[in-house]
Amino acid sequence: MGTPMSGNLIKAKYPVTVYNRTKEKEDGLKARGANTAASPALLIQQSAVVVIMVSDDPAIEQLFKGDNGLLSANTSGKIIINMSTVSAGISKEMAALCKKQGNDYLDAPVSGSVKQAEEGQLVIMVGGEQAVFERAKPVLDNLGKLTLRVGGHGAGNTAKLAINTLLGFVSQGLAEAAVFARQNGIDMQDLFTLINNSALGSPLIKIKSDAILQNNYRAAFALKHIAKDLRLAKAEGLNTPLGEAAYKSFQLAEPTLGEEDIISIIKYVEKH
Repeated sequence: MGTPMSGNLIKAKYPVTVYNRTKEKEDGLKARGANTAASPALLIQQSAVVVIMVSDDPAIEQLFKGDNGLLSANTSGKIIINMSTVSAGISKEMAALCKKQGNDYLDAPVSGSVKQAEEGQLVIMVGGEQAVFERAKPVLDNLGKLTLRVGGHGAGNTAKLAINTLLGFVSQGLAEAAVFARQNGIDMQDLFTLINNSALGSPLIKIKSDAILQNNYRAAFALKHIAKDLRLAKAEGLNTPLGEAAYKSFQLAEPTLGEEDIISIIKYVEKH
């Protein structure tokens, strides 16, 4: 996700400096004119705005608090935009630490996958101070089709967990409908044609039904990530009937299907 997002900022003529823990992932952006930094500390020293896209809370802890982390640079006047899907709690903690140094923090997770990132069509939900949001919005508008502030620090993360909870429901629901229909003699192509031409049709269902038909479970959004997001949502109070069911299914599926796409949950459903 970070690579196409950085590419869109380069396309928009921003001077871009990148840091990646896996150095070979920087090569394509270097070829397009990006500078590189050897550490998060050096990155923030060279940048007015720092955009973060990593996978989980421990990665955020390391980026901010680790050796040569963002906080070790002791800078001020910077805007740090955390676009990762992480807990509201860690965003509130990092926002407070940034404020002590005179920096501003926004949590700004996104809805969308690699294709939307490449096309600048992400949906961005932002938590933080209104004045900081207004300053950062021109940058974010190059990354998404909608940028919306939903509240204070952590609110963006909570909104994203709500959306990804629904993503888990829809993915498992599609898988269960497909398994039920197939067990009762309905052709999968016919079922998905009906669904995609009904009021239930959506871009997500079209993409994931095509994946089922093609037996293509290469990860666009890995199942391990929705399992993680449902853990975060549960930790923040998700205890509804569907929430509990989806949480259980994806946790049990993760050990064997975690690296495959979210819709590989159909393999778990077929066996249970």
